[in-house]
Amino acid sequence: GTDREVARDILGRFARRAYRRPVTAEEVNRLVNLASGCWARGDNFEQGIGRAVQAALVSPHFLFRSSPMVVSNTMERRASPGTDTAKPSNARRYDTQSPRPALPSSAAREVDEFTLASRLSYFLWSSMPDERLFALAEQNLLRRNLESEVRRMLGHAKSRALVENFAGQWLQIRNLELVQPNDGLFPKFNDELRRSMRIETELLFANIMQTDGSILEFLDADYTYVNEPLAKLYGIPEIKGRDFHRVSLRGTPRRGVLTHASVLALTSNPTRTSPVKRGKWVLETLLNAPPPPPPPEVPELKDGAELTGTLRQRMEQHRADALCASCHARMDPIGFGLENFDAIGAWRDKDGKEPVDASGELATGEKFRDALGLTKILVEQKKDQFARAFADKLLTYALGRGLEYADKCALDEITQAAAKEHHRFSAVVLGIVRSAPFQKERVGSRK
Repeated sequence: GTDREVARDILGRFARRAYRRPVTAEEVNRLVNLASGCWARGDNFEQGIGRAVQAALVSPHFLFRSSPMVVSNTMERRASPGTDTAKPSNARRYDTQSPRPALPSSAAREVDEFTLASRLSYFLWSSMPDERLFALAEQNLLRRNLESEVRRMLGHAKSRALVENFAGQWLQIRNLELVQPNDGLFPKFNDELRRSMRIETELLFANIMQTDGSILEFLDADYTYVNEPLAKLYGIPEIKGRDFHRVSLRGTPRRGVLTHASVLALTSNPTRTSPVKRGKWVLETLLNAPPPPPPPEVPELKDGAELTGTLRQRMEQHRADALCASCHARMDPIGFGLENFDAIGAWRDKDGKEPVDASGELATGEKFRDALGLTKILVEQKKDQFARAFADKLLTYALGRGLEYADKCALDEITQAAAKEHHRFSAVVLGIVRSAPFQKERVGSRK
């Protein structure tokens, strides 16, 4: 064919992928005309196509994910995956310039299936839809096949992005790069151990996702993944090399992410543990109940070899200040429950010369003797709060925005539906992708 015909085919297929939806003949014509103008100035064919591709990649339709403007809702699109979407047809037409029919202020409507495909793929894969999602959207079959597609996507290698991005944000393990324990006090810590810490937590998340386990396993998993550096830190024998192996934690003082070295290290100070940071992390991350910020002009707890007593004893003196007591009463007992783990997550029986006291009583009255007892309380008595907190964090990630009051009902429905499915990972994800905030878009202005 002519250069324009070939360019139309190339740029039509490229724009469809770049814009993540069918493209109109007018949109393709603009790109072809741009390439044609380059040829008229003496550029060769590839240079003209390249300039048109550049134009597509700086278009708002590529840079931003938004719903295309629907001109006509009366025609069903039944095109096959190979249909030339640049040519006019009796299919549903998409025009980004024409206004939609007026709707009441603050109304909401379902997004079209191409937008749904993008929301789904960027949620689970952090990437654009694949050809299967495109094909289902073109046939208006994606909503009908939503559950099977979610399960397919969770089982796909691209779901690794959910592990790295969501787990990294939710559990804050991406902040491990900022952790710098004191070299003299913690000579075992190095970049390889730092990397191993992060991978251990990612592997646990990936296993729960891939086996469709209960999200409560994040709290009480009696297994983990270690390589030789991490096994040495944990005191687990017979693990050699850099490859990770699944090991049982039965008979050990560790359970779930709360006793992962990644979490323990990022919630410590360079020279010592921090019950306050650890307690605050549990409240914020696992229970979605962050404490208020500290009052102004409250001095920090002093560090130094000249100080006497255990960290717990010094903190009790610090907490004698009435301004500090209310918040610390919520955070400190949780943090004290993890005091048997030092600032890089290794087990210890003593804090200096004094034996560690890891017992405590939560502000809500539950008592425990150690980290395992604390974990048991979280699993048995705080599981509903944890499940809702997890759904809250995952819904926020899926939507790419903070939750608003209007999202509360959807969050209730997601949590209740998942509870009926024993809090399985897929049940939370399916609840999210079926929810109104994920399936609909708000139109009109607020008043």
